[in-house]
Formats: sequence, C-alpha cells, structure tokens
Amino acid sequence: MRNSIRPLVFWPTFLVLMGAVIASYLDLESFLATTSALNDAILDHFSWLFSLSSLYLLVLAVVVYVSPLGRLRIGGEHAVPLLSKLRWFSITLCTTLAVGVLFWTTAEPLYHLMGPPESLGIEAESSEAALFAMSTMFLHWTFTPYAIYAVPALIFALAFYNRRLKFSISSMLEPVFGPRILRYAGIIDALALYSLVAGMASTLGTGALTLAGGTGQYLDGDTSPLRLGVIIAVIVVTFVLSAASGLKKGIARLSALNAWLLLALGLFVFVFGPTVFMLQIGTESFGVFLDNFFTRSLFTGAAGNDQWPYWWSIFYWAIWFAWAPVAALFLGKISLGYTVREFLRVNLLYPALFAAVWITIFSGAALYFQLRTGIDLHAVLDERGVEHVLYTLFRELPLAGIWIPLLLFIAYVSYVTAADSQTDAIGNLCTRGLTADSDLNAGLRMKVVWGVIVGIVSWVMVSFVGIDGVKMLSNLGGLPAMLIILLASGSLWVWLKAPESLNAPQTAPQPTTTVTPSLSAQDAH
Repeated sequence: MRNSIRPLVFWPTFLVLMGAVIASYLDLESFLATTSALNDAILDHFSWLFSLSSLYLLVLAVVVYVSPLGRLRIGGEHAVPLLSKLRWFSITLCTTLAVGVLFWTTAEPLYHLMGPPESLGIEAESSEAALFAMSTMFLHWTFTPYAIYAVPALIFALAFYNRRLKFSISSMLEPVFGPRILRYAGIIDALALYSLVAGMASTLGTGALTLAGGTGQYLDGDTSPLRLGVIIAVIVVTFVLSAASGLKKGIARLSALNAWLLLALGLFVFVFGPTVFMLQIGTESFGVFLDNFFTRSLFTGAAGNDQWPYWWSIFYWAIWFAWAPVAALFLGKISLGYTVREFLRVNLLYPALFAAVWITIFSGAALYFQLRTGIDLHAVLDERGVEHVLYTLFRELPLAGIWIPLLLFIAYVSYVTAADSQTDAIGNLCTRGLTADSDLNAGLRMKVVWGVIVGIVSWVMVSFVGIDGVKMLSNLGGLPAMLIILLASGSLWVWLKAPESLNAPQTAPQPTTTVTPSLSAQDAH
C-alpha cells in the first residue's frame, strides 16, 4: 500500500505536461503566443504581490528566528538529527544553488551593466551601473530567494514531524483551514508538482545546452538532437540512481562532492583573478544593496512605465515561488532533529552568505574584465550565449586547459545534485502512505518514471521546440504557488501565538543511525 501511486497527483501533472509538449510541437507559434500572453498578464496584474510577498517572507523568517518558536526542535524535544550539520548544509546548499549559479553569476551582471533600468537614469557601462549590477546580484541571489524556500520548508517540517500530518503540501495549510483542507490535497499537490516538473525540464534543457556548448569545444560538429539526447540521458540516469540510493548515500555523497568542487573553483578564481577589485566592488555594492534593499525589493517600474522589473526581479520571484512548495518537502524532510533557529541558519543565512561571497568573486571578475580590460564579455554573451561567458573568463586565468573541462564536470555534478533531491521529493509526493515514522523512500519505480518524464520533456523542447516554452510553463506556476505559500504562512502565525501546540504527544521518529560530523569529503562543504 505504501508504494501505491496517488493518481490525483500523478496523472493531472503528467497529462498537462504531455499535452503542452504535443501542443508546442504541433503549433509552436500559437503555443508561445498563448504562454507568453498568460505570463504577461500575471506579471502585469500581480507584480506588486510578487514583490510584497518575497519581502514579507524574509521579514517573517526574522520574526520566527527571534521568537520563542525559534527554540522549538523539529520532531519533538527528543528527536535525533537525521544528518550531521555539515552534511545537512552541503545537501541544502547544492539543492538550492543548482547549475544556475555557475553561469548566471558571470552573465547576469553584464546585462545589468549594459542595460540598467531606464527609469533610474543610470548610464550604461558607468561606475554607477557597475554598482547597480553587483547590488542587483545580491538582491536576486541571496537572502530573498532563500527566504522564499526556507519559510515553506519550515512550515512543512513542523507540520510533518511535529503535528504528524501527511506528506503533502496541504499539510502546511491545515493549521489555518483545519482538517477539511486535506480533502483537496491531491489538487494542491498536483498544482505544485506541475510547476516543479516543468521547472526541472527547463533547467535540464538549458543545462544540456550548456554542457553541449562546452563539449563543442572538443568535439566536431554542431549541437544536434542526438548529442543533446545523449547528454540528457546521462544526466537523468545519474540523478535517478542517486535519488534511488537514498538520502545518506547518493544524495549526500554527490552534494559533498559538489560542495568541494564549488569551493575549489571559487578559491581558484579569487586567488588568480582580480582579487583586490573583487573585494572592493563587492564591499561597496553590498553597501548599496543594504542601503536600497526595501526600495529595490518593492521596485515594480510602474511610475516610470519601466519593464526592467518584469524582465528581472519579478520574473525571478515568480520562478522561486514556482519551485518553492515541492522544494520545501525535501528541505523540510531532512531537517529532523534540529531547532527552528538552526533550520533558518542552515536554510537561509548560511546559503545566502555563501551566495554573497560567490557573487563577489564571479560577478566581480566578470565586471572587471568588461570594464578594465579589452575583453568584451558582453559581446560574447550576445553572440554565443550565457555559458560561453564563463568559459571566456577562464581562458584569461592560469591553467585554463585544466579548468575548462573541469567546469563541464562541475556543471554536470551541480545539476545532478539539485535534480536528485527534487526527484526524491517528487517521488514521495506521488506515493501513498508516507509518514514521519517511515523511511520516506518512494522507491525506485516512481523516481525512474519522473526522471524519464523530465528527460523526455526537456529533450523534445530543447531539440525541436525551444526552451522558452517550457520555461514559461514553469513560471505560470509561480502565481498559484505564491498563493499557497502565503496561505501556509498563516500556520506560522498560529504557532507563533501558541508554540506549545506543536509539542505533539507522539514520540518523534528516531533514525537507527546518526551521521556524525567528520573531516571526510562526504561531510565537508
């Protein structure tokens, strides 16, 4: 019974995705026009709500951290941690960063440097534009996105482990609406699952293009559907096997490897890149970020009829919200045994600080080469694509012949480590009977099915249709996902008023073995 499928979660998501793939293949122009119009309508009407909601979740996280609720232990007073802190952090970090941090932290600041918002009156490629670009990177990639992930993950962890509710997104809403909300668990879970699976497919497609662009430097010929298919197949097989091997094996080991590789990559660029410039512009722009945080967080561009927030900040908030509900299931699942304050440090504060350091290094290096040398990275971005900016930058550093192929491997591992945790959560969400007292393993069959679905959707889109369509499909999930999270945040306010209501009489699940911190590669971050 435990491994039986939840048909109201699995089939609607599967059929909608397959229908979208078929529709886009039959009439791409109409498909893109429809999805684009829906995206524009959502952004036009709800840009203010995306901006307010993202800021609200960050403020709520701070309120919870300093409140008495912060001392509460997830799973109950005697709960034993599922993972060591170092392993927990490495899994959390790699689940949320994914491959985007590698390539977008060098490419995105170039967009902002050369095309700042018109309504702010900033001259392109000026010193003011450089500070705007760096401070925008801090806004888009540090505290706000991690708050969007961390708050619903905390709500799920407390509902699942302390309230002993079912493994469902609807469990986050039960303290607000009562047990009757559980009647709609299938609809709620299917809606969130659709957004995540479409998002995974778009990320896998762009990741495959990135890896194909890198391998193209060593292989003859253009990027073909066959080459993309091989790359996608290798990635899918790897992350499905990793997810199927369990939390403490494949997912933990790959996350640890990825964390080590990212650390080595960052240290290399920091030491051999323009170190002083990175530190200077990083420090100054972080001050600009803090000084303008509230203004920039709520910037919608309405007063100046400026489309820049739609293209960037609000677009990002929609993406983070679309992914957050299902990501919350995995992040909440691995937090057993730690206090709420420890949870917020590991899921919000520490990853945000890591991202800030990463931005200082990589975005700082990209701006240095664009502004202070004769290398036009922006031209590379326009003519060859996002992934080639990072490769071009590394050709200007020592040992490029070693690091460029290693970048391909790091990109591959980075995607796999994020995808295996998401596949794990998807499998659990589609499986009946998972409880806080079970091993929370949906089994190999469910993970293989979703891995294959994600792979097929991404391959068809990127090879024959274009990745923009599936990206828009994912973004469309941002609005309902945001509404779910906003409603679920009411649970935290209930618990803030009465934290003792979370001390369920049942004993928390006790893992048979505890992973203790060590200095091995599997535990380092």
